[in-house]
Amino acid sequence: MVLLILQLKSDTVNTRSKIGFFLFTITLALLLLSCNKAKNDVIPDVYVNFTLDINDPEFISLTAIGSDTVDANTNNWGTGAAGFNGNGIILYNGGDDFYAFDRTCPHDYEVNALSVKVKIDFTIATCPKCGTVYSLSASGTPASGVGRYPLKNYRTSFDGRFLRVWNN
Repeated sequence: MVLLILQLKSDTVNTRSKIGFFLFTITLALLLLSCNKAKNDVIPDVYVNFTLDINDPEFISLTAIGSDTVDANTNNWGTGAAGFNGNGIILYNGGDDFYAFDRTCPHDYEVNALSVKVKIDFTIATCPKCGTVYSLSASGTPASGVGRYPLKNYRTSFDGRFLRVWNN
């Protein structure tokens, strides 16, 4: 009798363990699926890869907090500096770090399939079509307007003189 009760308790514990393991596995799988890259990078990937000399007089605005732009014609870099649809790339010196953003408005691209080049004014970028204002100092996130996606970001590295911008 005691052996039967112990066996039943053991079966109950094993069943609970199996159910717990099953629920844990399902929860983990759902979490992993939901952690996929959120659709906040609506601008398609294009090849970006260039390096600029911060001491070049053309980029004097990047020696302090501020912004500048490059495109395919800058220093004959070609498509590596063109950004999506040739709209160019915004370079921003945030004081401690450098940032690079595509100049294409993500709102107009996502909603209307339009490739609209944002205008730059020191620490903000403004879309002339939808009116969304993007804060360069806040990683290109919308500060006002209808846009809800940030500007597409590119990787940067700075060694004290050379600023490299690239994507995967």
